[in-house]
Amino acid sequence: MKKFFVVFLALAVILALGAMVDVEAQAQDDELVVAQGETRTTMDPQGENDQPSAQVRAHIYDTLIHQTPDLELEPGLATDWEQVDDVTWEFELREGVYFHNGEEFTAEDVKFTYERLIDPEMASDSAFLLDMLADIEVVDDYTIKLELEEPFTPLLSHLSHTSTSILNETAVEEAGEDYGITTSIGTGPYVFSDWVSGDYITLERNDDYWGEEANIEQLTFRTVEEITVRAIEVETGGVDIAFDVPPVDVERLEEDPAVNIIQSETLSTTYLGFNADQEPFDDVRVRQAINHAVDTDPIVDQVYEGQASRASGPISELVWGANPDLEPYEYDPDKAQELLEEAGYEDGFSATIYTNDESQRIQVAELVQDNLRDLNIDISVDVLEWGDYLERTGAGEHDMFILGWVTVTGDADYGLYSLFHSSQYGDPGNRTFWSDPEADDHLDAGRFLVDEEERESAYHEAQEIIRDEAPWLFLVNEDDVHGLQENVANFEPHPAGHHDLSQVIFE
Repeated sequence: MKKFFVVFLALAVILALGAMVDVEAQAQDDELVVAQGETRTTMDPQGENDQPSAQVRAHIYDTLIHQTPDLELEPGLATDWEQVDDVTWEFELREGVYFHNGEEFTAEDVKFTYERLIDPEMASDSAFLLDMLADIEVVDDYTIKLELEEPFTPLLSHLSHTSTSILNETAVEEAGEDYGITTSIGTGPYVFSDWVSGDYITLERNDDYWGEEANIEQLTFRTVEEITVRAIEVETGGVDIAFDVPPVDVERLEEDPAVNIIQSETLSTTYLGFNADQEPFDDVRVRQAINHAVDTDPIVDQVYEGQASRASGPISELVWGANPDLEPYEYDPDKAQELLEEAGYEDGFSATIYTNDESQRIQVAELVQDNLRDLNIDISVDVLEWGDYLERTGAGEHDMFILGWVTVTGDADYGLYSLFHSSQYGDPGNRTFWSDPEADDHLDAGRFLVDEEERESAYHEAQEIIRDEAPWLFLVNEDDVHGLQENVANFEPHPAGHHDLSQVIFE
């Protein structure tokens, strides 16, 4: 009897432990915890166009056109489309799709969404995505017609941008000013659940999703602003995925068998811009001199520690229309001195670099400061609060500034027009206040040319002018580096940063 009791007790313990493991596994399978670096601003797609918010919103909403991680465009809420003439597009919409509040998705929702985005009262910083619309016509419940003011070839890529995500009019109007804060209603694979500002936001699986159902029941996005803490969180199991792991922690995490590191190219470019509207940066020779005077290799190796590649032009090579033949400026201090003498600045000058409080950008500014000191260029570095930084550079108060740009649509128009066209001075994107009539012509042509080779040629020529005129010190194209628990699978990074987590599983 004693022997039987011991065996029985052992079996009971084994069964109990097995049940505990099953419960823990089940709990794990029910929630995916992700650490982000910055606080989200709003779940309204037409609010602030910041990356942390967009990463969450991409799971709540759908767009008419879906952009894959390979930057291919495929049907989203639109199943088919046709360009009727130069300025008319017609879209067939997906039937049987329902918003999270139970209302059916129709063409009226598309009309409401797009009109709200471009409404001046909305004052959305993403209005430029659809500012070419002249009229939006509801043909029937599942057909929408868009009339453009002029031909605009990259329209489809703009309709894949997360800021054009389709809204539900009832939900927006009922929530009023609280929309995007207490309420966020889309048609996506996850439903907005709970948000504690500065801490976390939780999404629940949409079991009635029209597409492929999400694998994980709950997504929790935590705000972990300190980059090293994010690395520690994934290392200790506090989170399942940590976005944007810093270079200083990568080597340690790579040696941890419980963590996988995924590094991938992105559509992001970091640059130092000159204010070409004021001396001495109104002289192209000064701008070229600085491009020759700054050694960008230490920036890649020391600041980004291999998590970036040297930029030879204004957009990443992943972007459609990027010019692959651009040669980067050669590091040549003697050439730099020669150009400064030609421009009348042989004794140097003083200037200020503006940057926000981001450690890598501050390090870049300091390296540039060191390089230019050898040419008697006295550089001071001003670190500004983000809102003040954008306001002052938008108003043209700066000499030089460090900023980044993500060509989210994957089309050269998005990465070039806003940043270099003469019509986009200041807040719209062209904070260098530089322009060139020939470059303007090429950028305009890229918007209406239908032939793909002609469009590509126009963008290549525009980039050659930009490279030669040097309104920027061309710095780096950044990579994404993420840390994942070893049992996290099916994570496919998106080069625009809007990673789809709906198909992630635990192995």
